[in-house]
Amino acid sequence: MHAVIKTGGKQYTVNPGDIIDVELLAGEPGDAIEFNEVLMVANDSGEVKVGSPVVENAVVKATIVKEIKGKKIIVFKFRRRKDYRNKNGHRQRYTTVKITDILN
Repeated sequence: MHAVIKTGGKQYTVNPGDIIDVELLAGEPGDAIEFNEVLMVANDSGEVKVGSPVVENAVVKATIVKEIKGKKIIVFKFRRRKDYRNKNGHRQRYTTVKITDILN
């Protein structure tokens, strides 16, 4: 069984047991969370339910594993001939979650 969920403005295809990195979520490692925005659910027999926009009563359950920081990126703004330079760095924070169950 697999599903397509939406979180943090992005879509993820997940199966039970998958470990994925999503945008930062509130909670501590070990906490159980639910994703209610399920866009599609498919079971092992090939039956597919597609929502418009979400599948009714479908829930994907997960457990928070840890919080991580992504790779550092440099944001450099520059205007030629105007003596303007601005350099900033950014490290996005992610939550690693393990998908435990897909309820249809």
